[in-house]
Amino acid sequence: FEKNFNQLAARKWMEQNWQNTYIISFVYLILTFGIKHFMKEQRPFHLRAPLTLWSFSLALFSIIAACRVWKQMAFILLTKGFKQSVCSQSFYVHPVTKLWVCLFGLSKIIELGDTLFIVLRKKKLIFVHWYHHLSVVVLSWFAYTDMAAGFGWNAALNLSIHALTYSYYTVTAMGIRVPTSIAMIVTTLQMVQMMGFVIINIFIFFWRDDKVCHVSWSLFFLSSSFYTTLLALFFNFFVKTYLTSSQKSKGE
Repeated sequence: FEKNFNQLAARKWMEQNWQNTYIISFVYLILTFGIKHFMKEQRPFHLRAPLTLWSFSLALFSIIAACRVWKQMAFILLTKGFKQSVCSQSFYVHPVTKLWVCLFGLSKIIELGDTLFIVLRKKKLIFVHWYHHLSVVVLSWFAYTDMAAGFGWNAALNLSIHALTYSYYTVTAMGIRVPTSIAMIVTTLQMVQMMGFVIINIFIFFWRDDKVCHVSWSLFFLSSSFYTTLLALFFNFFVKTYLTSSQKSKGE
């Protein structure tokens, strides 16, 4: 079924609709904070079973998609080198990956549902969460329709991290207590991922004049801004959540 996927039709549809990601993002914000405000006077929903199923489904998708994308990534790295793995557009058209990179872009809209579980369960909604979800929706669609350089690495890294994080969310949703060290590892991997994206963008900047390394300036500056701010936000979250809190607990 991978080989039969029509990536040309998919990309054409996404090109015609990618600007709707701004509308989706706006609606997402309205619903998020609207429901959050409404829930102030309501009892929180538990949603253990739906959340477990939701997280498990996204974990399973991420695992399968990551394996398929890494198969092509490994082939390019071993046969053509790192530069080609960054600049190659084969991820968009290769029979092994063309379906999965498209689904990867579309999945960013599905993942907005993560926030719904947070506000309905009256859990703390932090800035980095909704900012992260908003930014990747716009970036992923923009990059896919532009067939931009670096998207293969973006998909490979993000899917791999999500395979781990959604597996972690699945376990916690089931009510299983997980050591704090695991949560620290998950956040650390998020930072490593963003650092990886920043580094890849630096390579793209120096290779931008190469005909095989295509990226538009608008996407380059947009992605660089998002990745840098997300890296800073995840680092700040890590320090406040794990380092500062642990120091306070020791002081007590």
